Amino acid sequence: MTCNEFEENFSLYLYGELGADERAALDEHAAACPACRKRLGETERLHALLSERPTPEVTPALLARCRMALEEALDKEAAPSLRNLFERWFVGFVPHRGMPSRAAVALTLLVLGFGLGWEIRPRLGSPSSPGTGGLNEASLGELRINNISQVPSGTENGQVRISVDADHHMTFEGSLDDPRIRQLLVNAVKDYDNPGIRHDSLDVLRSNPEQPSVRGAFLYAMQNDPDVGIRLDALQAAQEFAWTPEVRQAFLNTLEKDKNPGVRVAAVDALTEHANSSILPALERLATSDPNRYVRLKSLSALRKLNGGLN
Repeated sequence: MTCNEFEENFSLYLYGELGADERAALDEHAAACPACRKRLGETERLHALLSERPTPEVTPALLARCRMALEEALDKEAAPSLRNLFERWFVGFVPHRGMPSRAAVALTLLVLGFGLGWEIRPRLGSPSSPGTGGLNEASLGELRINNISQVPSGTENGQVRISVDADHHMTFEGSLDDPRIRQLLVNAVKDYDNPGIRHDSLDVLRSNPEQPSVRGAFLYAMQNDPDVGIRLDALQAAQEFAWTPEVRQAFLNTLEKDKNPGVRVAAVDALTEHANSSILPALERLATSDPNRYVRLKSLSALRKLNGGLN
């Protein structure tokens, strides 16, 4: 193997993409060539140092920002105009001399009709104000959300813009007072595989907590969301709700069942702020049997505080 051949195969060698014979030939060349051997050693040391660096966690917020940037870029890609469609197809099928044949004209009209349908379909399919048109509750679950964002000119009254895919791409825009907009977001919180969409949905719904379905979405996310960050966000928002038996029970469920000690500690703090003798048995169990030492100490401290205040 020559130095040029070594250079051509160097990257494939580093990433294990060479066959056994080629790898053996490259090793043999490196052993006999000081310059190539030096380069190989330096590169392998660099890769070893880079592999020691911690891999940053991809947060829901970062995923949401990337998705929004992609959505904005795609929106800038205009659909092909009718004129371009006509020119591209008509020129391709009309003879350069004389009149076009009947077949060519028929095919051109067919393509032109398809292009017209393509142009007007998003407009016909896009819902009218307030944003959800003829959608009913059953059809909301069939929509695939791509992006959720606040409307800059309407943040004071809770307006939101939601981009979805159904039969084709659509964008809904309206207030959270619209029950269909609200239900679409609630469905996303409870049954959506993308944590960024669930996070964005909760963030928008936070401005309308007086609605029972919205409170239910936050309590559901606090107890069931697979993402610990979303569970914590939902828990923090739920602390501002009226302290009904339903809300108290949701916090007790989180206290006893959540696998993350940070979430359990946050639940202890919230329950301590709303002192009630019904929470004492749960705190006693945590103080004696929780696997996390800090949770046990936190529960014991809350018990002492509550026992002093309730006596």
